Amino acid sequence: MKKKTIREMGRLTVEEFRSAGKIPLVVMLDNVRSLHNIGSLFRTCDAFAVESIALCGISATPPSPEIHKTALGAENSVEWSYFPTTAEAVAHFRAQGYLIACLEQVNGSRQLQDFRPEPGRKYVLICGNEVDGVDQAIVDACDLWLEIPQAGTKHSLNVTVSTAVAIWHFFSNTVR
Repeated sequence: MKKKTIREMGRLTVEEFRSAGKIPLVVMLDNVRSLHNIGSLFRTCDAFAVESIALCGISATPPSPEIHKTALGAENSVEWSYFPTTAEAVAHFRAQGYLIACLEQVNGSRQLQDFRPEPGRKYVLICGNEVDGVDQAIVDACDLWLEIPQAGTKHSLNVTVSTAVAIWHFFSNTVR
């Protein structure tokens, strides 16, 4: 098998991507501290046509060489916004009719594989800090709690990995 060339993959330009259809999902980062994680999430959001990223609290914003190192330009294709606090971002998107979902291990959470996005519904997916996860006050403010089942000895995944798994779930279960 020969690897595909960039031309054979038929990738969009940044301008084409910005005007193309997106899945109705905003990825919200609750105080994610690693600029490389943020850059990686920009790249993942580009790959799966996520509507936008909301960067909150201590989460860094573009332009940044550290974000660019892993985003590889996706920080220019994916729409993003910044909020001083995650609570402000939650209020902003709730007022626009988004259902607020939290990717966190909590009592009463739904296993990701058992969740199907409702057609026509807009979602925010809140993903948390690398050490503490999503802040408890933000967990309490959510409408839906999603958890990725795990079978190993570790109790969590890196924020970029867990967010990518959840984005893929939304992408693969959204009518485009």
